Amino acid sequence: MADQRRRLFRYGRYTGGPDPLAPPPDLADALDAVAEQVMAGTSPEQAVRELLRQGRPGHDGLDDLSRAVHRRRRDLLQRNRLDGTLAEVARLLDTALRSERGRLARDVDLDDDDRDFRTLRLDSLPASTAGAVADLATYDWVSPEAQQAYDEIRDLLGREALDQHFAGMKQALEGATDADRAAVSEMLDDLNALLAKHGQGLATPADFAAFMARHGAQFPEQPRTLDELVDVLARRAAAAQRLLRSMTADQRAELARLSAQAFGSPDLSARLAELGSRLRELRPDQDWSSSERFEGDEGLGLGEGTGVMQELADLDELGEQIGQSYDGAALDDIDLDLLGRRLGDEAVASARTLAELQRALDVSGLFRRLPDGSLRLSPQAVRRLGRALLRDVAARLSGRSGGRDTRLAGAAGEQTGASREWHFGDSGAWDTTRTLSNAIRRLATTGRDPGDLRLAASDIEVVETETRTQAAVVLLVDISFSMAAEGRWVPMKRTALALHHLVSTRFRGDVLHLVAFGRYARSLDLGELTALPPLREQGTNLHHGLLEAARFHRRHPSLQPVLLVVTDGEPTAHLTSSGEARFTYPPESETLRLTVAELDRLGRAGVQVTFFRLGDDPGLERFVNRIARRIGGRVVAPHPDDLGAAVVGEYLRARERRTDRDPFDD
Repeated sequence: MADQRRRLFRYGRYTGGPDPLAPPPDLADALDAVAEQVMAGTSPEQAVRELLRQGRPGHDGLDDLSRAVHRRRRDLLQRNRLDGTLAEVARLLDTALRSERGRLARDVDLDDDDRDFRTLRLDSLPASTAGAVADLATYDWVSPEAQQAYDEIRDLLGREALDQHFAGMKQALEGATDADRAAVSEMLDDLNALLAKHGQGLATPADFAAFMARHGAQFPEQPRTLDELVDVLARRAAAAQRLLRSMTADQRAELARLSAQAFGSPDLSARLAELGSRLRELRPDQDWSSSERFEGDEGLGLGEGTGVMQELADLDELGEQIGQSYDGAALDDIDLDLLGRRLGDEAVASARTLAELQRALDVSGLFRRLPDGSLRLSPQAVRRLGRALLRDVAARLSGRSGGRDTRLAGAAGEQTGASREWHFGDSGAWDTTRTLSNAIRRLATTGRDPGDLRLAASDIEVVETETRTQAAVVLLVDISFSMAAEGRWVPMKRTALALHHLVSTRFRGDVLHLVAFGRYARSLDLGELTALPPLREQGTNLHHGLLEAARFHRRHPSLQPVLLVVTDGEPTAHLTSSGEARFTYPPESETLRLTVAELDRLGRAGVQVTFFRLGDDPGLERFVNRIARRIGGRVVAPHPDDLGAAVVGEYLRARERRTDRDPFDD
């Protein structure tokens, strides 16, 4: 027990794959990211793709996976070269020749003529490794060490040739006996016969079962059907062919000459050539002809090189799946088993997380399909986004007001702090404290038992409220090209969303109308404004926007008219009598005259007008300052990031002015 008490435990980062305690991706955060892209002019489809590409904080995106694929591919090409087998054969040959020459020089029992003949033969060997190995096939070695090194060359060539077509054969046949080699030759004969029968359409499941019963131990992939077996072998054979095409012409020629020495017989080379030909006929869709450029220092054997070529092909396949650039692409297309083999468990976890996020977005109701097939943010998504943006506005307003509570609460009736006697038909909230106090006092005056307390209608008091004046609010937003070019497009949309959410949830008696003006003005619902892409149109037709605002105010004569204008440029267009927009820059006098005349009419009608001047256009500054003095309006010049808080604050200030109450009072 004492030893157990003294045992030390160390805690660190989890290294067994993806962190099992990592939080899931935040759907609300994902919505904000998608909505931000949509408001910037991106389609919802593209915004979702961008979200999946970039991922979220703590969760890799498709771009991260693509970079991992690229890094792995680049590492394989920059670290390796393809002459590993040739280099190993050259080393073994050099070992054999040095051992043989040393033995010839030391062996005193050797006949001088025989020594001279052998030395002459060794000196006359071809310069190429393959030629020398072939020429020595009939040489009678004096040195046992030399004989062993030369036998290793033949064994190595045989195992490498098999490893090109059957992964793991090089290791499996290391130290193999003649019986093992005979079993491999028998397997190749049976396999070629089975594939020939399959190519003629005559192979049956029973044929495949019989083959696997005899040779299944040599196929660790354990294919379940003949087609699966062909797929496995064809992918390996195609990789071996690409490996050869990636070598230099001299290297290919050397290997071709060496192949006849595999296991000391050309039979293996012939069987493998037949196998490759049959596989190519059965799977012509495999990549048999491409090549790669290797630039590293680590020599690869034929089997290892073929494995690397397969890995490169797998990485290319994963790159295409992760890139999602083809028609009908979906994250479910990513082969997670293949991804795990090539990039590890963390990559699989990232891909699963992205797929879950995509499915969650698909079923979240955040998008709706339009008749033309395109997507748009759903009303539910717009409400959620508006709520989030309003919270941000509230935080900014709270900071401006010295930390006061800015709940932005409002209703048609606001409590005054007093109460009054309840009358039949009153639906207001009861003042519970005063109601119970009235009942207790009434009971005390009668001398009855306090346990007999019962409420009477005369006891009830209701909270007294004051009626707020309802307003018809027009938010007039500039959508000319400069708004997008100067980074004011998204803040403008965020402002509209926050104000819309405030009016629709807290001041439901008010009516909000959105009007966008560029070359022309048009009324938009919130969904249309949210999805509106940046427009490359010239013209700031404030005149047309004011006409639309006046038309809306006339439809609501009983409501207090409020006009909020967001713009970054002076008026440069007006609506002619024929309904056409006339644009001139610098603004012509007719444009200014018509715009000022419409503002005068709004001022005389009692419309409360506030201009939100964005940017530092001196012409706009002069225009709005003069107009504000002329019609009793206001001018606010916020930073784009503070636009939402400025507009909402002005809206609340207008309500405060109508009710003589602080909208932030509890």
